[in-house]
Amino acid sequence: MELVFAIALFAFSAGITPGPNNIMLMTSGVNFGIKRSIPHLMGISLGFPTMILAVGLGLSAIFQAYPFIHIVIKVIGISYLLYLSWLIANSSNKMEGKQVSKPFTFLQAAAFQWVNPKGWIMAVGAIATFTSVQQELNSQVITIASVFLCVAFPCAIVWLGFGVALKRLLKNERQQRIFNITMALLLVASIIPMMLPPTTH
Repeated sequence: MELVFAIALFAFSAGITPGPNNIMLMTSGVNFGIKRSIPHLMGISLGFPTMILAVGLGLSAIFQAYPFIHIVIKVIGISYLLYLSWLIANSSNKMEGKQVSKPFTFLQAAAFQWVNPKGWIMAVGAIATFTSVQQELNSQVITIASVFLCVAFPCAIVWLGFGVALKRLLKNERQQRIFNITMALLLVASIIPMMLPPTTH
């Protein structure tokens, strides 16, 4: 029980703090509202625990044997996040009465977890921190993924709720565009720590 509580604290601190998922989910709340953003929310909430299972049950060994694969995924992820930042900065919910952008689908949000550098850091960090070689690994990984499944959903709802609440404050298209550009810049800022080389002590 103590281990589950510790994992839950880790999952909450990682899930509630600003990051690519949360920034994009809040932006979706502003631009598309709750109903159209539900697939995005569910994709995050189910996609990340699935990623933890995959990493814990086998991918970590592959990365240890072939470190360049992890580097390739990280480069692809950062490039994709920069592209998403550009899309967010240039998005608008209306233009000449036509829809010009769409919210993430469930599959897009779930697949995004695999190119999200923060997601990889969280997944690998959780597996490294909360597993022990003295115990059966698979059951430990399943426990970690289950806790993240329970914690990720309410954290994601909070950020989506932020976006919906902000939408009421954004009175015109100009204000919404300023918001989108700000969120795009924050998304870029969230990438910077992942681009820096690890510090050595």
